[in-house]
Amino acid sequence: MAHASELCEGSEWRINFQDRTPKILVSAESAPQTGVCGALHKFVMGFLSNFLGFFREGWQLGKSEPKKLIHGFKVGMALSLVSLFYYMRPLYEGVGGNAMWAVLTVIAVFEYTVGATLIKCMNKATGTILAVALGICVYWTASQFRENFEPIILQGSICLISAAATFSRFIPSMKAHFEYGAIVFILTFTLISLSGYREEELFGMALHRLSTIAIGTSICILTSLLFCPVWAGNELHDLVKSNMEELAGSLDGSIAEYFKRDDSKSETSNSILPGYKSMLDSRATEESLASFAKWEPGHGGFEFRHPWTEYLKVGASLRSCAYCIEALNCTIDSNNTQAQDLEEKQFSKFCVKLSSDLSTVLKELVVILDTMTKSHKIDFNVLEMCNTAEQVQNAMKTYSRKPMAADSNKEETKASPIVIPVVEIIPLVTLSSLLIAIAGITEKMAKTINGFAHNA
Repeated sequence: MAHASELCEGSEWRINFQDRTPKILVSAESAPQTGVCGALHKFVMGFLSNFLGFFREGWQLGKSEPKKLIHGFKVGMALSLVSLFYYMRPLYEGVGGNAMWAVLTVIAVFEYTVGATLIKCMNKATGTILAVALGICVYWTASQFRENFEPIILQGSICLISAAATFSRFIPSMKAHFEYGAIVFILTFTLISLSGYREEELFGMALHRLSTIAIGTSICILTSLLFCPVWAGNELHDLVKSNMEELAGSLDGSIAEYFKRDDSKSETSNSILPGYKSMLDSRATEESLASFAKWEPGHGGFEFRHPWTEYLKVGASLRSCAYCIEALNCTIDSNNTQAQDLEEKQFSKFCVKLSSDLSTVLKELVVILDTMTKSHKIDFNVLEMCNTAEQVQNAMKTYSRKPMAADSNKEETKASPIVIPVVEIIPLVTLSSLLIAIAGITEKMAKTINGFAHNA
């Protein structure tokens, strides 16, 4: 017989088996909810979970990168300034009802870095000026014909010129530097051409359009320059420095894992990948930052002489090293016990030493990028790295002179010389070649970064 407390807690489904022991199958409280209430509860809980996850992600981003949080406040400040043209009657009467164009301009052209904002403002201004000038010319030409032919000329000009401007966006040089300007040109030209057919004060409307664009772009430029500016050049500098730090750590981890036994390789393989994987796809980011930095006013130690193209070369060299590390990691799991024993006896010391020298040079280059001062250690470190690379190459030549065999299962007598299977030496040759290649790339990077410190 059930107790009263059990009845109050909730109903349960019980069944008596042959041994007369009751078993609880399903509790009413633990039964899944069905119907509209269950679906609504699931939707609400899912929404709250996603909202909390979004808030947590934003909080972490704000803590790790406060400059992006400041950028949000800068956009809000710019919109507050441009909204004064609505609140203050003298300013509103000066631009008429076109004040909204200034607000839309701020939203459209304000970017994270100063260089990106300047490029968009230039695109916006150039596209607007060209569109207004061409639209007025088309309107004047159409007005010289009869009234019946005027809409035909306007429609034909809109079709042809918009088609030509749209096609120009596919040209690589145009797409890279003036794609947004082409969009603004199409929009403004269409508005001017269509408004000219109904509006009597076309020149006044065009003037208001130009003035509001000038107001919006000016506010964006001043806000971006004067309040906590984010320079694209500094972002490129920090990106290259961060990639170099990750490359040094990934190289140490890869070489250390290469000479580990099979049972310990899987423990650290996952920790190596994120270090160099992130820089394999950094080319587009580096090129865009370098393009933005060319438009920025002089800042930092280089002033107007900052070698942005050299930064791109350093970034390309880092990616080449990252691809070498990726190829190295592909050979980690291809070694057998005999190959490992041979490597540990003859090549482990040289390869680990070269990896250590490479990491030392990369870390010293990070210090040079961080301080922009010449280092007295870098020349000695590079020389030691080159000497170790030469030792690895000589060891490879000595190792390659040993007899090779195509079949690793071939039986040997005690009197016969040691025969090394060809398959087992391939990972060793790959390792040595990749390390020597990374050393050559690092030597070139050291010369370039030393030039940075000399010119800064």
